Amino acid sequence: MNDILIPATPELMEKRRQWLESLQSERRLADNTLEAYERDTRQFLTFLTGHLGEPARLADVHTLRTADLRSFLAHRRREGSGARSLGRHLAGLRSFLRYLERQDLVNAAAAGAIRSPKQPKSLPKPLNDRQAIEVVSLKAQLHEEPWIAARDAAVLTLLYGCGLRISEALDLTPADIPPEATSLRVTGKGSKTRLVPLLSIVPRAVDEYKRLCPFDLPPQEPLFRGARGGKLQAAIIQREMQKLRGALGLPDSATPHALRHSFATHLLSGGGDLRTIQELLGHASLSTTQVYTGVDSARLLEVYDRAHPRA
Repeated sequence: MNDILIPATPELMEKRRQWLESLQSERRLADNTLEAYERDTRQFLTFLTGHLGEPARLADVHTLRTADLRSFLAHRRREGSGARSLGRHLAGLRSFLRYLERQDLVNAAAAGAIRSPKQPKSLPKPLNDRQAIEVVSLKAQLHEEPWIAARDAAVLTLLYGCGLRISEALDLTPADIPPEATSLRVTGKGSKTRLVPLLSIVPRAVDEYKRLCPFDLPPQEPLFRGARGGKLQAAIIQREMQKLRGALGLPDSATPHALRHSFATHLLSGGGDLRTIQELLGHASLSTTQVYTGVDSARLLEVYDRAHPRA
């Protein structure tokens, strides 16, 4: 635990030890999260001791001000911590202070008054064309039950072929995709409805699942069913995708949601405009869709080289 390196009082260090033990035994946090929280609070108590000019006490933690916590975050930023690390520092401190507050030892209001640092937007990690096509194919599915393999292929085809969120795909009913359908009406976040064109491969995949499914599928009830006939849960598709990653040698970033990213990125690569892609994805703001321009920088450079007079 490195407690010997922290110039804080034994009483405060004992409370910190009890808090870390509670995280492990009661909340069952992952080992790497526990290590990070141990390190973050160690750094904070070392900073606080230097800030105060004497070993940090419970009484000092009780009287912490928002300015003290901001000073610590500023110190960590000067030491090279980025926004993600600063957010984790603050999360660990809040957890520790709230643990002490539940024992009526401190007031955690100062930590609650600080906004978490704004996190940088991470770029989506789409699959390439070959990987995406391989993932959604029926022959790639690993389940030995033919109808479940067809179900998984149909769901994944909807994610890649229509850019659906997994929740949107699992909320569909048979009435939403009638035979010979050429478009799909989807209700997404905020009850916003959008119309998505259907590639012929999508209704074919859905029809194959319907043909093999052993359960009755009334028009207004869930289309996709679990092994016992209830509504299919997202965790099952996520688990199947995890198995596919291992079988096909795909990176950890190959998740069901990555198929939606692939849909958008491949459309952009093929010449689709951002406004159209925004509508197809159901994004409320164009700025959300614009993140895909960072993914497709190779195509943008190609356009630049071909069109700019100084290229």
